[in-house]
Amino acid sequence: MSLMALTACTSHYSLTDIRQTRIVVDRRFDAQPNQKAVQVLAPYKQKVDSVMSPVMGTVAHDMSAVRPESDLSNLLSDILVWAGKNYGEEPVLGIYNMGGIRAALTKGPVTYGDVLAVAPFENKISFVTLSGESLLRLFQQIAARGGEGVSHGAQLVISADGKLLSARLHGKEIVPQEKYRVATIDYLVQGNDGFSAFREGTDLNAPKEDKNNSRFIIMDYFKQKAAKGEIISAKVEGRIVVSK
Repeated sequence: MSLMALTACTSHYSLTDIRQTRIVVDRRFDAQPNQKAVQVLAPYKQKVDSVMSPVMGTVAHDMSAVRPESDLSNLLSDILVWAGKNYGEEPVLGIYNMGGIRAALTKGPVTYGDVLAVAPFENKISFVTLSGESLLRLFQQIAARGGEGVSHGAQLVISADGKLLSARLHGKEIVPQEKYRVATIDYLVQGNDGFSAFREGTDLNAPKEDKNNSRFIIMDYFKQKAAKGEIISAKVEGRIVVSK
């Protein structure tokens, strides 16, 4: 009897597809609050707001991360290069993976909480030297993924099926025997997320202290811009182009 019941309950469903997308949850949802949720969260709101609400800076327009290139991924890659001076480094390229960008920024003030949402992981800035040959392999891996965050000066042309068609850096062809200093995050420099070319690097500088977390570096950039009265902007400028 129990065997028959068990057989009758057996599912005939099978998994045929998996898809993912990002749903941006931001202040736009505040226009129609769920009152029951508001009551549950009320005791915690003041404490959380005191931590998350301080404004770090201001962005000129909405920014999000999409492949092959986006304003937000461009900005974060540029920030890694900008931060090099604080470590005695002069990187010629910054790489920030799309998967590490977990939220978007909306036009206007950017708070501590906003930056935490964008960069929630404990990833720390790292610097490594790649040969031109290894750098080309890295660009091939970026092409295979359909694009990633690359800093200003990178010019990659990729095919729709993920092949690297051409690569230039600051207007010059990549020389296989040359050395290129690259800024990234420790998660990638370890070869994760499909970036095995990073394991070929030398002269690794990967500080371990919490202050080197990417979110704090992003915050420092925003605060320094705010201190100068500057509004932060970024745009898509052809760093990664899919050939038609």
